[in-house]
Amino acid sequence: MSDNGTVAGKLAALVRDTAGLELPVRIRAWDGSEAGPADGPVLVIRSRRALRRLLWAPGELGLARAYVTGDLDVQGDLTDGFRRAWQLARSRPTTGISLSTRDKVKAASGAVRLGALGPAPKPPASEARLTGRLHTRLRDRAAISHHYDLSNEFYELLLDPHMAYSSAYFTHPDQSLHDAQTAKLDLICRKLDLRPGMRLLDVGCGWGSLILHAAEHYGVHVTGITLSAQQRDFIAKRIADRGLSDKLEVRLQDYREFAETGEHYDAVSSIEMGEHVGEGNYPEYVSIMYGALKPTGRLLLQQMSRHEGTAPGGGAFIESYIAPDMHMREVWQTTKHLVGGGFEVRDVEAMREHYVWTVQKWIQTFEDRWADFVALQGEEVARVWRLYLVGGMLAFEEGRMGVDQFLCVKPDPQGVSNMPATRPWVLPAR
Repeated sequence: MSDNGTVAGKLAALVRDTAGLELPVRIRAWDGSEAGPADGPVLVIRSRRALRRLLWAPGELGLARAYVTGDLDVQGDLTDGFRRAWQLARSRPTTGISLSTRDKVKAASGAVRLGALGPAPKPPASEARLTGRLHTRLRDRAAISHHYDLSNEFYELLLDPHMAYSSAYFTHPDQSLHDAQTAKLDLICRKLDLRPGMRLLDVGCGWGSLILHAAEHYGVHVTGITLSAQQRDFIAKRIADRGLSDKLEVRLQDYREFAETGEHYDAVSSIEMGEHVGEGNYPEYVSIMYGALKPTGRLLLQQMSRHEGTAPGGGAFIESYIAPDMHMREVWQTTKHLVGGGFEVRDVEAMREHYVWTVQKWIQTFEDRWADFVALQGEEVARVWRLYLVGGMLAFEEGRMGVDQFLCVKPDPQGVSNMPATRPWVLPAR
């Protein structure tokens, strides 16, 4: 018997007739009817409001809004469901549907039959709403706060004991996330050739995973700067608890404010922070790190990258819910900025697969502790983060995004770098 007379059947027919697409998942509509392939996950459309969200914001943003509000859900393998649904969403423009007049009439008439026409639904409360000119200090602080100031408790539930919110470095397949994050921290310290008594600046220090590790295990004196008050307070407590006040300082400070201090360091690190400074400000960001280094000092930059043709901000969902104003660039563009700023780039290491494995660990933790995340932040925010983690993992898995470590040096006026001719950091730590 044909299901074309059911709500689900009409939905499938509407997509096929107007967009020329066969649905990649099975649909279950609000009346309980189903249509589409029998295998794989089921896309559950709980209300007509989900359709209005997609009509008013076609593509990724409308799909995300419907999911985070619960108007749309996925039953079955969530990753597989989003992989198929995202493929469908990306096949259409994100800012509007390019249809013929005839197809628009079909779409409107189908929407009328389904009761989906109406005013645009209000965007979810968790959607970012920044104001002011792009990448001013005030707006950057608001953008960072939107993502990182959920609560320290939230990130403690999600992350490993280091509180490392960046790609880990897996040295064997069965490694725990904590051990892989420790391996990443050691790798950074070895690449920077940190030794007791040296001074390290960490630009965008997060919850202090690197600065605490460097001070405790490599004997360096460290300054960390962050725009997040919650991160600053968290690190300050860990410094006091571990008796490291003589080696560690954490500041609530914009990187542009740091430039006004005139301080100099033996090494500088910046771990997955360069994505937040914006393309227009990136030369200044590089210049400030260059200026903070003593001659022959090293910079370790770990940063997300994007594949050619992908959205610099990561797409409508990421830009609206997770990291507003983020700008990722291709690897060659980052290298060009670094060289243009005076650095000699000595090593670039791709870590894309490591990020896939890292996010898979976070997803497992998130699902295991789902009830705790909901209790802490509410179901809408929890759904935002579930979508973010699954979508992010797929972006790295499919090669649309990557993450790389750039090791650079500031040569002295005679061109001396004091860098080794080989790569000693690939060896186990002594």
